[in-house]
Amino acid sequence: MTTRFTKMHGLGNDFVVFNAIHQYPYLDPVRIKRLADRHRGVGCDQVLLVEASDRPQMDFRYRIFNADGGEVEQCGNGLRCFARFVHEQGLTDKSEIHVETLGGDAVAYLEDDGLVKVDMGEPEFEPARIPFEPSGMRQNDFGEYELELVNETVLVSVLSMGNPHAIQQVQDIEQAPVTNQGIFIQNHRCFPKKVNAGFMQVLDRELIAVRVYERGVGETLACGTGACAAVVAGRQLGLLDECVKVCLPGGQLEVRWQGAGNSVWLTGPASTVFEGSINLDSL
Repeated sequence: MTTRFTKMHGLGNDFVVFNAIHQYPYLDPVRIKRLADRHRGVGCDQVLLVEASDRPQMDFRYRIFNADGGEVEQCGNGLRCFARFVHEQGLTDKSEIHVETLGGDAVAYLEDDGLVKVDMGEPEFEPARIPFEPSGMRQNDFGEYELELVNETVLVSVLSMGNPHAIQQVQDIEQAPVTNQGIFIQNHRCFPKKVNAGFMQVLDRELIAVRVYERGVGETLACGTGACAAVVAGRQLGLLDECVKVCLPGGQLEVRWQGAGNSVWLTGPASTVFEGSINLDSL
């Protein structure tokens, strides 16, 4: 039996999206890994499921699975694609879409200029809620933690944007040790659910460059929650203004955060690439 899917991307961060309201795609970790395989499957960074929500105030439920088969809490680029998908598929005619996620409730807005703006909620700094176990780790006056790696120590800002992030400043984003350090940061013992490792170069108070090594994926062309986390970290360090352009390998996003007690707003494109069908049993 074949199952319909849609291939989408947000600045090159790509997804296979399934309508799980009108069909039931049986997906286990093995199938997801094979589906995400860029040589033997469709190929993607994440698999997204569109489901009905049991809560009357929510329009949909949104589930995210990384390329390694593991389910994760939130994905900003995926949320924008999710909003575009439900609108293009005729599942809603609303321009304001309320979405239930594992990482908390979110709201997406389809803008008149074709971009999608999403309310990513407030950042979380409480270690237990990230989750993060900083026992024995030194913290400087700016709130950065000294994270010990194999042969070096790096300073990171740790927070959650619905999923955990560790952000460090670098002098040159092109030379940042994303691959070399990313795998060690991702699997560090102080992150019980692993972490997304972000590398940020501050260009001016309204412009940063970011690369992200994502849990279960590796480096991606763009990471929406990573962009948000970087701006929050930069704001906490006093380096950035309220509205910041974030340059990622796949393109540019806009992140706005007024500060503590406020949601982080993420704006960027969401594109449909093609539609297809696949026999999941054959994977």
